[in-house]
Formats: sequence, C-alpha cells, structure tokens
Amino acid sequence: MRILGIDYGDRRIGLAISDSGEMIAAGLPTLSRTGPSADVTEALRRLCREQGVERIVVGVPVNMDGSQGPRARLSIEFAQRLGQALGIEAETWDERLTTVQAERLMLGADLSREKRKQRRDRIAAQLLLQSYLDARRRKKQ
Repeated sequence: MRILGIDYGDRRIGLAISDSGEMIAAGLPTLSRTGPSADVTEALRRLCREQGVERIVVGVPVNMDGSQGPRARLSIEFAQRLGQALGIEAETWDERLTTVQAERLMLGADLSREKRKQRRDRIAAQLLLQSYLDARRRKKQ
C-alpha cells in the first residue's frame, strides 16, 4: 500500500510518499497554496490516482505540552475534508518538531537560506511520514 504524507501549511503543502512496502518515505514536489482549497484538493486527487495512494497521513503540529492549538485544529479539519473529498482514509499524525528537524538537517548540509526555504516543507513531510511508517512497522512486530 502506498501512503501519502502531508505537511499542511499556510503557504505551502509539503508532500512525501511511501514505497509500496511501506518502508521508506520519499519527498515529492511541494504544492503552493495560491488559490482556493479546491485547487489543492484536485492536485492531491490527481497525485493519489497517479501514485496509487490508499491512505493519507496529515501532520498535526501538537504543542510540546500535548495540547492542540489553532494550527493543529486546522490540520485536523483539513485531513477530515480531504479524506471525504477523495474517498481515501485520512488520518493525522503528531509532527511535533519535524520542521525544526528538517531545518537542522539542511543547516548540517550547509544549504543556503533560499534552498532551505524551498525544501523545508518537503523534508518535514518526509520526516513525518517516515515516523508514521516506523511506528506502524513496530506495532506489527
């Protein structure tokens, strides 16, 4: 089964996809949110169809104390709407600190500020999806 990971942001949507064996998350090009959400939904519908996606995982930026702020609630609502619109199971996953991790990885790779900005959301989506895949694998064992 292929799983799509989504890092839902105000301006950009980071994307990652699993291999069919659910072992490895690979980054996909980031979507820019320039128009109505229907445009994003249609782009994701096309991507899911082309890639054979059977499940979607949307990252939720939970606060460090475990509470959910406004951004987390927006991500949860997005996951619910997207799942209904696409007819694909959509669930949420705690993405606490994935953007910070992504930034650290890119700083360690000595990427310029512009390159970090371009790749941050994709890497964050990849990290959250990999975390989800690892947890599923541990649960099965």
